[in-house]
Amino acid sequence: MKKIIASPLAPKAVGPYSQAVEAGALYISGQLPIDGATGKMAEGIEAQTRQSLDNLGHILREAGYDYSDVTKTTVLLQHISDFGAMNAVYAEYFTKDMPARICFEVAALPMGALVEIDAVAAK
Repeated sequence: MKKIIASPLAPKAVGPYSQAVEAGALYISGQLPIDGATGKMAEGIEAQTRQSLDNLGHILREAGYDYSDVTKTTVLLQHISDFGAMNAVYAEYFTKDMPARICFEVAALPMGALVEIDAVAAK
């Protein structure tokens, strides 16, 4: 059975998709670095990575999960040269039994973001 998950603390979807869908596992759509309360985007790769991961956290908690339940992430970067700075922040959120991950540079991200992160979580 498919269940739609939405956290009022994370930014609303910017298109025709759900923040997350639970169907055996929890599939979280890519999270842009937008503050759900203000609608503003953080500045700089560190702050944007932190906001994207905070948004993932809001959705995880809404569904009864936490970061330790994340099994896979995808990190999209506007500039692969930001990999080290993004990785340093990412390591603050995933400290043990890290999820599988792919990270790559893309031509552009919505709203001019520097990073977007999606996740899959399972109990």
